Amino acid sequence: MNFEVNSPNPVVKAVIMGTAPQPAKLAAARGMLPLPQNDLLEILVALAAGTDAELAENARQTISSQDTALLKDAVASSEIAPRVLDFFADYENLPNEICETIVQNPRTPEESIVKLARKTTRGDLLELISFNQQLLIKAPAIIDAIIANAYRTSEAERRAQEIKREFFEKERGAQQIANELRAQGKDAAAEFIETAEFAENLEDSELSFEDAILLASHIEVPDAEVDDSWLSLEFIEELYEESAEEREAIVNKILGELRFEEDSVSGERISMINRILKMGMKDRVKLAMKGDREARNILIRDPNRIVAQAVINNAKITENEVEKIAAMRTVPEDVLRLIAINRAWARNYMIMHKLAQNPRTPIGSAFTILTRLQLRDLLTISKNRNVSDAVRKQALRLANARAGR
Repeated sequence: MNFEVNSPNPVVKAVIMGTAPQPAKLAAARGMLPLPQNDLLEILVALAAGTDAELAENARQTISSQDTALLKDAVASSEIAPRVLDFFADYENLPNEICETIVQNPRTPEESIVKLARKTTRGDLLELISFNQQLLIKAPAIIDAIIANAYRTSEAERRAQEIKREFFEKERGAQQIANELRAQGKDAAAEFIETAEFAENLEDSELSFEDAILLASHIEVPDAEVDDSWLSLEFIEELYEESAEEREAIVNKILGELRFEEDSVSGERISMINRILKMGMKDRVKLAMKGDREARNILIRDPNRIVAQAVINNAKITENEVEKIAAMRTVPEDVLRLIAINRAWARNYMIMHKLAQNPRTPIGSAFTILTRLQLRDLLTISKNRNVSDAVRKQALRLANARAGR
């Protein structure tokens, strides 16, 4: 388990990183430096696990002489280093009240709770661990540790077995997945699963449980931040279900574009694309509006203009992404028009420049953008054979007017 220096105190960092002089390190190991208790414990734990035998022995002796009340206050602190909590979770003959405090501190690493659940001989401590349902769902290894511990009480075993059956063995429907995600603090992902069309009958869907979990992991925008007011009734006819052949064609189109832009497309990326394309059109629109950068990068290439427009309406989309989209020659004209009329993006010169150079940008939008470009860029566009004649001629007219010709 890797740990970083938790304390902002430069003395703590110097001692742990080994840059402090040996006398200072030895004084720290003996508990003689005037430091707050949390900082002192972080140093002692680091030195006790170090390779310097003298420092390690002194640190262990100092740790063993710590006052129980002070130690309990330290391990209960919201600022205590996880390294310290991990050390004491594995400490022999630790007072019961210290063990209970470590179990209840949210900063205690999951792996430390697993170790404690495996080795403790206290059934009441295993019960205390079993009460934290959210932690057990997040780290199922703790469940196995409780069940495998011969000192478990019937109550601890009952709770662990119930959580195991409920979340890890039972046939998982969409609501079960959503409950598990919400227990892990992933509310946006849970909302997505609850409202997705494929979740209405997950058993008969093309998507497996693993597919649903993977797709949900790409959700970063909660429902409250989604503006779907643009998705009016006029678009309903475009939210149709494709045939297997049409979906295969969409996959091939997206992969072809990605291979053109990148040297290679990883197997993980291909797997993600195939999972997304198993979704119906309405679910792809939802994913486009709520998904992360990876989902947006895939769905902006969807041939259906409503899905591509949903990407542009994603609350988390960045200006760097929009600049890249503005230069793409495979996106629908509607997407480029939306970018052009967005007030925030209109202030970004690089986005507007890319739109003016894109032959798919609607001529009306391109003409408006040309009036904002600098002279040198107008001259470049006037010679660009990739844009339409009308745009080239307009760029030349504006350039001549700017130059006084």
